[in-house]
Amino acid sequence: MSESPDLKIVAFCCKFCAYKAADLAGSLRLQMPPELRIVQVPCTGRLDMVEVLHALEEGADGVMTLGCMPGDCHFLQGNLRARKRVEYVKKLLSDVGLEPERLEMFNLSSAMGAKFVEYAVEMTERIRKLGPSPLRRPSNAAAQGYRDDRLESGMRNMEAPQALPQESTVVPAEM
Repeated sequence: MSESPDLKIVAFCCKFCAYKAADLAGSLRLQMPPELRIVQVPCTGRLDMVEVLHALEEGADGVMTLGCMPGDCHFLQGNLRARKRVEYVKKLLSDVGLEPERLEMFNLSSAMGAKFVEYAVEMTERIRKLGPSPLRRPSNAAAQGYRDDRLESGMRNMEAPQALPQESTVVPAEM
């Protein structure tokens, strides 16, 4: 498997199924793409789509949401709600000019370790074809310098804080 260490793919995995499938894949010594970053969540239905957008904003090139098989969610319909949310966010990504292919929802059971790796490889190949995310920030050193410059220029334009007026402390009367 060829490496693209500069790419990052975040995989939000359901604790009960997808995370255990990833664990099984590791136990079987199946090779996973090094670009993959696994994040365990209690249920994909509890995954806030703001977190998915935040991952993309912070430089993830792709995001996978992996939940239980349809009808087998430990929280009844969490995986079905997650699928609807993922489809909605894919539409949002398209509306703002990003490739909706950077986000995908997969379903699997805890016994599907090989399928987990297959999905991870499929997503990695897709992201390699798309290339790095246009939202990716500069390297940490360059970004830190950029933030420091902005902070310093912003502080130069700020006025000195005004002293708060001294007020007497009001103590409520006992009842």
